[in-house]
Amino acid sequence: MPSYVRKFPIGAELMPEGGTHFRVLAPASKTAAVELLRENSQPVLAALEREPSGHFSGAVPEAAAGLRYRIRVDTGAFPDPASRFQPDGPHGPSEIVAPDFAWTDAAWRGRTNEELVVYELHLGTFTPEGTWRAAMEKLPALAELGITAVEVMPIADFPGQFGWGYDGVNHFAPCRLYGTPADAKAFVDRAHALGLAAILDVVYNHFGPDGNYLAQFSRDFVSRKYANEWGDALNFDGENAAGVREFFVTNAAYWIGEYHFDGLRLDATQQIFDESPTHVLAEVVTAARTAAPRRHVHIVAENEAQHARLVRPARSGGCGMDSIWNDDFHHSALVAATGRAEAYFRDFRGAPQEFVSALKYGFLYQGQWYEWQQKRRGEPAWDLRPAHFTVFLENHDQVSNFFSGARLHQQTSPGRMRALTALLLLAPCTPLLFQGQEFASSAPFVFFADHHSELAPAVREGRRKFLTQFRSIADADLAGHYLDPSSRATFERCKLDWGERERHVRAVTFHADLLKLRRETHALRRPERFDGAVLGAHAFVLRFFSTEGDRLLVVNLGADLHLQCAPEPLLAPPGGGGWRVEWSSEELDYGGRGVAPLETRLNWIIPAEATVLLVPHEDPVLPAARLGEAN
Repeated sequence: MPSYVRKFPIGAELMPEGGTHFRVLAPASKTAAVELLRENSQPVLAALEREPSGHFSGAVPEAAAGLRYRIRVDTGAFPDPASRFQPDGPHGPSEIVAPDFAWTDAAWRGRTNEELVVYELHLGTFTPEGTWRAAMEKLPALAELGITAVEVMPIADFPGQFGWGYDGVNHFAPCRLYGTPADAKAFVDRAHALGLAAILDVVYNHFGPDGNYLAQFSRDFVSRKYANEWGDALNFDGENAAGVREFFVTNAAYWIGEYHFDGLRLDATQQIFDESPTHVLAEVVTAARTAAPRRHVHIVAENEAQHARLVRPARSGGCGMDSIWNDDFHHSALVAATGRAEAYFRDFRGAPQEFVSALKYGFLYQGQWYEWQQKRRGEPAWDLRPAHFTVFLENHDQVSNFFSGARLHQQTSPGRMRALTALLLLAPCTPLLFQGQEFASSAPFVFFADHHSELAPAVREGRRKFLTQFRSIADADLAGHYLDPSSRATFERCKLDWGERERHVRAVTFHADLLKLRRETHALRRPERFDGAVLGAHAFVLRFFSTEGDRLLVVNLGADLHLQCAPEPLLAPPGGGGWRVEWSSEELDYGGRGVAPLETRLNWIIPAEATVLLVPHEDPVLPAARLGEAN
């Protein structure tokens, strides 16, 4: 059989001439073979040849697409560590997958950073069916709303019938619960046809506790050098780390190249430890972009420690990512919305200056003392642009960290929720919405995981203890209120009710109007300069400077504010004219109280719990205030 040039260095790949080529890292084993499985017949063994690197490889002519197999090593037969599909779950055999798919996205070039409006979704709860195909049917509604990218929570296969996906153990195998590999590709292809980028959440910081057979192939995947929040740290810089790095770098290239994803969201990168000259995350970024040279590939990091270097270019000692989640913005917004400054929110006040600083400088903590952790947090990010920071009011973690999984709109006033949402979607950072947020979903989102009977109690107790950091519930009797993560009923309660999208039309219209403003207003989309200032105890102003017309965004999260004097130059209109209201979160169509001019002969009158966008106008004559407005 002619020699075969592999597309990816590990896993099973069909060859053009027929048959399949296998390659697996198994330095701990003296021999390795492919165990081919056919119904009603004994397994057929095909020996693989050992390479000096500790890999085993070889072509198996009789191995065709759809055939199931295991890799037999000295300790037994197990699923392929780089399996492309696990039809019976992580404990079952692997399946050879044909990579061919009738793609229609040849002209797709992706979305630039400045265009991104990200929508995070969990496939199992996004629709009642919980599949790729069902989710695909909802994509037109997202595109029509103004979303430009969908971010799918992890899909690496995991045991059980439901879960978040962060305990995945088959990193190359899209979870069988959501459909087939072809279904996953169809979802991405449909997204591209609608102008939506597709970003995949991946976990490169640990393996799940159940169904991980990698130790049977190599003992070098884990490291004892570092402490990890979720078990063993991965070995990216120790002895024999080359194969571990290959595994994850290849995985990044695989999802981008094979499935046409437009980017990756890297989970909890503060738990990825590497003291090598070139950090493994820099290699991941390079591999992902190399896999799709004609598309814009967006790499975003979650990083609780707020390491700004992740988004700096490699030549400056960074990893070259595009964006990083800004938890500080969320924490300030939550405190402003609810008044709750407990647990990990205790270092925030929800004050106007926090919002101004977060939008201008990114992280609020760039090396200051952080009381909650009793240490300094963050590092300087002065050189980064607003688009380098992804901001949100909700995401999977932050919604679930409320005891009941309640949405933010259920914990604050309608006016304050609209005001914060307007700030989120009109600010210069990269905004992210969580599934159902656009139609004020009433579905909770809490942690759920279908672990086996021995592991489930430990997970249940661990989650319960985590929630007791919130003093409001620490001493509460949780019986009857705590949603058991291992219960299928808990999982089912988190599914979106899409009928609410029709019933909550005001919320949908509100989000659509905001995204249209963001998309069509040059000063918001590409400001030449951006600044902000505090106006009161709960109010602030943001100024977007543009040669095509400045915009002023006035945000008030408190009571009505009358500025009898306004010694703030950002309020000065350009060209000697004035300001008029272009848009307000208090419009009647959104359920607001109506709109009045902010600039009057009594100076500035700023409505309570509102965000108002102002545009310059030529008439310098101020309107009279209506009776009682200044009282």
